[in-house]
Amino acid sequence: MEGNAMEMAAMGAAAGYDFSMWGLFVKADLVVKGVMVLLVFASVWCWAIIVEKILRLRRLNKMAGQFEDKFWSGGSLDDLYDRVGSQPQDPMTAVFAAAMREWRRAASKNGARVGASRENLQDRIDRVMQVTVTRETDRTEKYMTFLASTGSTAPFIGLFGTVWGIMNSFQAIAMTRNTSLAVVAPGIAEALFATALGLVAAIPAVVAYNKLSRELDRYTSRLDSFAGEFSAILSRQMEERE
Repeated sequence: MEGNAMEMAAMGAAAGYDFSMWGLFVKADLVVKGVMVLLVFASVWCWAIIVEKILRLRRLNKMAGQFEDKFWSGGSLDDLYDRVGSQPQDPMTAVFAAAMREWRRAASKNGARVGASRENLQDRIDRVMQVTVTRETDRTEKYMTFLASTGSTAPFIGLFGTVWGIMNSFQAIAMTRNTSLAVVAPGIAEALFATALGLVAAIPAVVAYNKLSRELDRYTSRLDSFAGEFSAILSRQMEERE
């Protein structure tokens, strides 16, 4: 009779337990709460990065398209540099400005004798463009490592919270000497909620990282292609000056 009474009391307590997300958080152990807060923060920060990267890549591709239209319009490169070179607004413009700056510096020093050091000048221009591409790519890829880290670690952080919660549930069994599911259900629910939060943080991070990495690689290739084409144009101009 006493065992039945304890089981009935446990079932009544479980029936009155708040199994909503907020209820699970409030009733959770301090360690499990810390895991939940960490995972929620990681998820929110990942979504902020994802939205920022999507909007930024769209803007950069649009600006690159507009600059390429101006570049290939047949106008003077010097006039284009005078308009956009002082304050580049996007990576492609920055690559163009870096090369033109090196070109003008060499032309002002050597005058008509640019061809005498054409190979050295070509190497310097290629170097400054590559350095600029690398620098601008690093800026564009900022915070991508956080997405990768969240995608790989969030499930294990959630699993840690789950293990901790299940340990507390076993302790409750030992203290009450009651193996009824009603006794351990609240603790297990809290523990599994931590795992769910880990997956909620990890899945979008992994998907977005793979997608954004491809988009960033495509944009970097676009910068490299422009740098190669511009280098060829400057090389032809150097030969014409010889």
